[in-house]
Amino acid sequence: MPNGAQRVVSGLFEAGVRVCFANPGTSELHLVAALDDVPGMRRVLCLFEGVATGAADGYGRMAGEPGCTLLHLGPGLAGGLPNLHNARRAGTPIVNVIGDHALRHKRLDAPLESDIGALAGTVSAWTRRAFDAAVLADDAAEAVAAAAGPPRAVATLIVPADVAWADAGDAVGAPGMPRGVAARGLVSEVEVAGVAAALRSGAPAALLLGGAATHGPGLRAAARVAAATGARLLCETFPARLERGAGLPPVERLGYRAADAAALLSGVRHLVLAGASVPVPFFAYPGQDDAVVPGGCEVRALGGGGGGDVVAGLSAVADVVGGRGPVSAPPAQEAVRPVVPDGALTGESAAAVLGALLPEGAVVVDEANTSGIWLPGATAGAPPHDWLTLTGGALGQGLPLAVGAAVACPGRPVVALVADGAAMYTPQALWTLAREGLDVTVVVFSNRAYAILELEQMMLGGAGVGAAGRELFDLDRPALDFVALARGMGVDAGRAATVAEFSALIGRGLREPGPFLVECVVPAIGRPARGGPAGTDS
Repeated sequence: MPNGAQRVVSGLFEAGVRVCFANPGTSELHLVAALDDVPGMRRVLCLFEGVATGAADGYGRMAGEPGCTLLHLGPGLAGGLPNLHNARRAGTPIVNVIGDHALRHKRLDAPLESDIGALAGTVSAWTRRAFDAAVLADDAAEAVAAAAGPPRAVATLIVPADVAWADAGDAVGAPGMPRGVAARGLVSEVEVAGVAAALRSGAPAALLLGGAATHGPGLRAAARVAAATGARLLCETFPARLERGAGLPPVERLGYRAADAAALLSGVRHLVLAGASVPVPFFAYPGQDDAVVPGGCEVRALGGGGGGDVVAGLSAVADVVGGRGPVSAPPAQEAVRPVVPDGALTGESAAAVLGALLPEGAVVVDEANTSGIWLPGATAGAPPHDWLTLTGGALGQGLPLAVGAAVACPGRPVVALVADGAAMYTPQALWTLAREGLDVTVVVFSNRAYAILELEQMMLGGAGVGAAGRELFDLDRPALDFVALARGMGVDAGRAATVAEFSALIGRGLREPGPFLVECVVPAIGRPARGGPAGTDS
């Protein structure tokens, strides 16, 4: 007779979950044991909860289906919250399975007791605490259905230890319990007609893409609409997954700064949100307008609420505005590579190297932050690839996201571009890369500063920071040694201080199977170049 834990795992597997990113503890041991009974479920050990949740995010973005995490009580969930926040913003399907104290033990307020439901509620669209082992398979299936959507979301199932170890008996769940991926709803004809009328009005218009609209079919449908109406084609500042490169429709991302985003939308009178939200700045600044959308602009959502099939909606709009006959072909990105420059290694020259060498079919994870501002331009004409970004702004996403993307896409090269400060949030992901033998080339942009904070200080109207403030921005006392750190976790690595060294190391990482890390020593924006740690090799 299966116990509750076995029903959870079998319920997840039957509903389509194939990967579990785990950092378990005592309360989850019955769930760990139950994984042995489902050999088709891949188990990926992560040494920190933020790695597990970030890996589940990367997996869900690339696989298009939920992975799951297995975490330990409230503190374990709390350790994974930053990357669950990013996943929520990305609209990634994830099922969290969180162990809890036995129900009879909770009243004792044991040292690890906490309000798991309250923590889960900050990032989850669906949360349930299990009480009956007999229906745990149905609970798990409902969690998967809630995560798969529509809309796709984070779902959390809390499993007390005594419910997990109890004999389940026969299932008593209601018949017809939802399992697997739910179909997305249709976009109404009224929405399509309204969007088409706005775009054909003759007034300046723009399409702002997000979600599935930034994948190939959605991009091509949106490009048809833009070609037929003259609407500007834009996408969110931080898209969850943007397919780009030679042959695909070029799309411009909104700028990070509110002023830059507002400039792109200046004069627009009709803004159509296709899988995207109304753009808002990350932060408020003294004396600056918080509005990004210009006054007098009419905003329409295609597939409002996230439940509509935005790709089908864009295709329907394209048929209305362009007809089904021949129309002007939408533009396609030209295949062009930058020339690898000579001289000093900077963020700009490193971007040129990456644009010159990026292989076809690559999955690029971008948490390069200030060092990466040249990357979009340098890689725009590279062979077709996917670009995953820091959707929610919570640092520490890049390395775990690369773990999940590599698990989801075996056979495709993954390139993780990470700033040094952000890399130190979740360096444990390097160990998982080595343990799983994942083909990921990691580039750590080592400028030894939280340079983004200096830029934010300037945007706030400050003139920069003095010696005391710099103590909180600098990362060079002592200098971080990412080559030693990577090798200590089983990942081979090298350091580059010149363009030639960087080009050689990137080529090596892309040629050789398995993980490889390149520490790319670059100056922070507005600062002079600095060398690498003395006595280390490349």
